[in-house]
Amino acid sequence: MCDEHTEHDNEQSFDSGKLSRRGFSVMSMAALAACTTAPANPEVVSEREVEITTPDGVMDAHYVAPSSGEWPAVLVWPDIMGLRPAFRLMANRLAKSGYAVLTVNPFYRLAKGQVFDAQTEKFSDPPVRTRLVGLMGPTVGNPENTKKDAIAAVGWIDKQKEVDTSRGIGTTGYCMGGPLVMRTMAFVPDRVKGGASFHGGGLAVTSATANETQKANSPHLLVPQMKAKGVLIAVAQNDDKQDPTVKETVKAAFTAKNIPVEVEVYPADHGWCPPDSQVFDQVQADRAWDRLLATFKAAL
Repeated sequence: MCDEHTEHDNEQSFDSGKLSRRGFSVMSMAALAACTTAPANPEVVSEREVEITTPDGVMDAHYVAPSSGEWPAVLVWPDIMGLRPAFRLMANRLAKSGYAVLTVNPFYRLAKGQVFDAQTEKFSDPPVRTRLVGLMGPTVGNPENTKKDAIAAVGWIDKQKEVDTSRGIGTTGYCMGGPLVMRTMAFVPDRVKGGASFHGGGLAVTSATANETQKANSPHLLVPQMKAKGVLIAVAQNDDKQDPTVKETVKAAFTAKNIPVEVEVYPADHGWCPPDSQVFDQVQADRAWDRLLATFKAAL
């Protein structure tokens, strides 16, 4: 899983000086501020923390939408560091572009609220890494849990007054959220019409070291169940270097289903999109953001 391994490699490179070191707290605050840049003619938005009942408990989440009117909705799956200020800012930015945005805590079965503080913690620290990887298991490792969560989240979304239910729903995911995007498009196909994965890990399980269960649960095998009208797969250069076959396997699956898909390897490292990431790349993050908006405009 790229979250577990590539993120750790990024941390080591950062600590060894191979990646730019500008003082992490300064870097993250500047990046967070940059992410709040409003789109042209931004919508006025309202946000709140919400709770969604699932078969396994109560999932906490953040919801933000334009303050008036009805809009297409987007379900966001965060990375291994979970729901935190950076993802709330990203959700606000998307809402200002004309979407009702729900960002969920995928770890609610084991932990509520924020599970990682990018200004005080590092993924490479063994206790932090062990804790986060442990939280990831029930979410990424169990497709049935994703199915329950996706159905519950979409059901909640469709009850909100700001949502135009005559239009499709989009879903985005970062790192470990990539496979959750694939599952969401497959498990709620009549509602989810667009998807975007950014430096997603495990979109296609092709490794010879994977066991039969992992191979059988490979997200790319779910493509025949999807009814999406547009998909964006934005790949990190170091993820692609680990296994260049993944992008082609995923692209071939969508092509066989006649689902429009854009697959591109970006000249940026795993984790380049969230503004609190140590490898945040403003230029490539903006490129990816523009492609996200284009994908959703076409699909929703």
